[in-house]
Amino acid sequence: QHNHLGVSDAFATIYRRDGLIGLWRGVNGAVPRVMVGSAAQLATFTSAKDWVSHSQWFSPNNWLTALIAAAISGVAVAITMTPFDVISTRLYNQPVDEFRRGRLYHGFSDCMLKVCQTEGLLGLYKGMGPVFVRLAPHTVLSMLFWDLMRQQAAKHNQSQGRS
Repeated sequence: QHNHLGVSDAFATIYRRDGLIGLWRGVNGAVPRVMVGSAAQLATFTSAKDWVSHSQWFSPNNWLTALIAAAISGVAVAITMTPFDVISTRLYNQPVDEFRRGRLYHGFSDCMLKVCQTEGLLGLYKGMGPVFVRLAPHTVLSMLFWDLMRQQAAKHNQSQGRS
């Protein structure tokens, strides 16, 4: 949509047109997105893993326990991050005036308010399907591998302590 030839061309074009500040345009929508997504991912994985363990479907250190917990976490991440993706995308892609300020939104809160006023609360969830397809596998793999590595490190530390 921006007709860049690649990443380096995009950096160069934006820098020439808007200077260093142009490379940071829209960051006020991206930072909250990452904060909320990371918090949702870690908190829901831990809670879901505890719940699955207490349900006694599998033993607490079984990889299937971590897999189910990671899948639950993937759903939570998609639900919590989609509104931030919508806002970030709108902030990034809005037209700008001669001073390089957004013509449609004055920032994160203004964008969220306008989307809710014009499209309703569900307007913040546009594109939820693609977000889930992108984030859920990432969350599942990240949390599953993190948990398996954590278990291996704990076993290693335990065996070192006995020597």
